[in-house]
Amino acid sequence: MRLSHFRQLMEGEFGSVRAASLARDHVFAELGGQTVERAIESGTDLRRIWRAVCEAYEVPPARR
Repeated sequence: MRLSHFRQLMEGEFGSVRAASLARDHVFAELGGQTVERAIESGTDLRRIWRAVCEAYEVPPARR
C-alpha cells in the first residue's frame, strides 16, 4: 500500500479533518503505543496501521 492510498482511505472513512486529528492524536495499543503518524515515521507497514485503525473504530469489513 502506498502512503497516498492510505491517506485516501483515512479521509474517505473519517473525513479530512477527523482523519488528520486521529492520525496525529490517537495512540493505538496495537501499534505499540504509537499514533498513526509516529507509526508511519517508524516504518510500520501501512496495511498493519490501517488494520489497527479499522479495528479500533469498528470500520465494517466491506470498507477495510
